[in-house]
Amino acid sequence: MVHRMFFRHTITSILLLSLAAPALAQQDTSANLDFYLGQALQNSPLLKDYRNQVQLGQVDSQLIHASYLPQVAGNSTNIYAPSYHGWGYDQAISNGGNFTTVIAVTQTLVGQKHLDAEYETVRLNNQGINNTSKISEQDLRRSVTAQYITTYGDLQQLTFNRDLFRLLDKESNLLKDLTERNVYRQTDYLAFLVTMKQEALLLRQLEIQFRNDHGTLNYLCGIVDTSATLLAAPAIELQYMPDITNSVFFRQFALDSLKLRNSRALIDFTYRPKASLYADGGWSSSLMYEPYKNFGVSFGVTITMPIYDGHQRKMQYSRLDIQERTRLGYRQFFTNQYSQQLAQLSQQLKATEDLISQINEQVRYSETLIDVNGKLLGTGDAKIADYILALSNYLNAKNLLTQNNITRLQIINQINYWNR
Repeated sequence: MVHRMFFRHTITSILLLSLAAPALAQQDTSANLDFYLGQALQNSPLLKDYRNQVQLGQVDSQLIHASYLPQVAGNSTNIYAPSYHGWGYDQAISNGGNFTTVIAVTQTLVGQKHLDAEYETVRLNNQGINNTSKISEQDLRRSVTAQYITTYGDLQQLTFNRDLFRLLDKESNLLKDLTERNVYRQTDYLAFLVTMKQEALLLRQLEIQFRNDHGTLNYLCGIVDTSATLLAAPAIELQYMPDITNSVFFRQFALDSLKLRNSRALIDFTYRPKASLYADGGWSSSLMYEPYKNFGVSFGVTITMPIYDGHQRKMQYSRLDIQERTRLGYRQFFTNQYSQQLAQLSQQLKATEDLISQINEQVRYSETLIDVNGKLLGTGDAKIADYILALSNYLNAKNLLTQNNITRLQIINQINYWNR
């Protein structure tokens, strides 16, 4: 019966190692974080949308310029009012008809300051789009980096557990010989096989998790690929934090302030006198008398002076004042959150790094204990149960170390998000 178990155990080991072979064969095709960030930024439809919106803003500036150039239009109005035996429109009013074909030119007169204010509206809107694009880029970088770190953590655990499984497989051959020579009991060896089987199942689960998270990484970056490649260690370092007033997140509040100021200027311009010039030339006739002589020109000027509109100007000023108070409230709240979050993340980073140092010490102790028990197993001077316990402690310590290293990288990623 024991021999049958040995045979099954050997077959299981071969099958499990063959399952891990595809991942091992891809070591030459590993990719790094910069590759995935580049793909994400290149494929993002949102960032492309923002770039297109900036180009639309340039077209809007051209439209403003064109709207204040002389406007030329051809107009033709032809009316015939027949009468029969006294029935019809009054000839004194209709003249029997009116036929007009002219070329008209209109020119709106506007001051340079008014024109600059309209250009400023487009310019500020483009700056706002550019700033929002930078924030969206930071969001995308943070998301892709976080997923890359998670996937890399899966790979680290998968690699460690694969190495551990190989160690167990190597020790099993030794324990099998010792058990056959009655150095160890069959029940002890069966307990070792159960541990090995459990590790094999965990190895398979970790491989599935790695492939799933790798697929999510490809999905975030817009990469159509279901294969999983090995990932290089993420080169993530804590970056310099700029002054809050120079960050893109704070820049939006400054742009909102400039927009409100520009809106106030545009309101003022709407209450100033407006003038436009008009001129046309062509043919206009009622056909009553010498219509071939009815060619001519006309010109004039239109002046508009606002007098009273129910105090709408004051109401629009009130709207801007309310919006300014809202802006100040959001800016103060953001400033508080910014400081609080960075302080909290820095505290978490320090605590995690301290914990990593302690875990590293625990890992060293566990490795030493495994080495000692492994040597004693070869001579039959150690219990298999003690060796399994040492392996379990080592596994827990290594997994805890991997998790905290990943947590450290995730915290740095969160801090670096605010560095632009």
